[in-house]
Amino acid sequence: MNPIDLRRYGLCDPFEQEAAGYKGMFLARVSEQHHHLYQVIGEQGELQASVSGKLLYAADGTMDFPAVGDWVMVDKVDKNAGSAVIRHILRRKSVFVRKAAGSSNTTQIVAANIDIIFICMSLNADFSLRRLERYLSVAWDSIATPVIVLTKSDLCSDLKQKLIEIASVSVGTDVIVCSCMEENGYESVNAYIAEGKTIAFIGSSGVGKSTLINRLMGENLLVTKEINKDDDRGRHATTHRQLLLLPGGGIVIDTPGMRELQLYSGNLLKAFEDIEELAINCKYKDCSHKAEPGCAVRKAIETGELSDKRFENYLKLQKEVAYEGLNSRQLEQEKINRMFGSKGELKRARRYFKDKR
Repeated sequence: MNPIDLRRYGLCDPFEQEAAGYKGMFLARVSEQHHHLYQVIGEQGELQASVSGKLLYAADGTMDFPAVGDWVMVDKVDKNAGSAVIRHILRRKSVFVRKAAGSSNTTQIVAANIDIIFICMSLNADFSLRRLERYLSVAWDSIATPVIVLTKSDLCSDLKQKLIEIASVSVGTDVIVCSCMEENGYESVNAYIAEGKTIAFIGSSGVGKSTLINRLMGENLLVTKEINKDDDRGRHATTHRQLLLLPGGGIVIDTPGMRELQLYSGNLLKAFEDIEELAINCKYKDCSHKAEPGCAVRKAIETGELSDKRFENYLKLQKEVAYEGLNSRQLEQEKINRMFGSKGELKRARRYFKDKR
């Protein structure tokens, strides 16, 4: 069997140069993940893999484990069974990370080493500007380039108005409108895909990610599900992350739909660039944009230049990012700082109310 050309799977010089430092091991890319069991693609084909005991012992958290899209160094331990052990994870050039669902403070890598993130949102009941702002914050933070993909345009009766609304929050981001009901509905997406480039599809359940990927693949490889007629919402089709090589060149990572995207980190400076630019013109450098005189942000809200809902979401995401990863004592201190400025101010406030009583 001829060796697989890993450049078709996104291998580039930095990964190849780093891999050269590991003698006696083989370079591979993680194509599937099922808890702590993986499928990897190397020059000799696909292998089942697990992490080494040393990597497991040294891991501080989920960020230290392989994820779909990662380039890893493996030992092949059984030629007949085709199994391997992952010894090292190469430095990631980009990573889309979210806080794991639920109340735990753990993180979850959605996809690694991606070039473009397609943020998919359908133009029916799934449409939400506030959720889109959240996705853009994480996407810009990943180092990859986000592109907004609006699906199911055939179900939208006010497309022009929706595009105007999206333009108000999609600073510096391309927007694509497509309908999988049309035979050529995926061509605008295909224009962003090239040999060796890795694309990740991100979005809520049932927005049409799997349908789009099936069109790009030229076959019904992924299971798709119809939207729920009772609530106009989609249902889960993809159950795990997987990396696929497109016949026309390029690599795509399909991800399970997300009912919620909790921020682990986010690039709010880029996602809310309009607010950041307005803040430069505030009278005071440390303006909180609440009641200070000469606040350019409050003035923009009053004149209708800036949506108050967008600004509220900006403040909400700011708090999420600031609180993420803090222990209980740090969380308490952060909340005190936001409410009173410092513990000293808190003590003075307590004395004031005590004296008043």
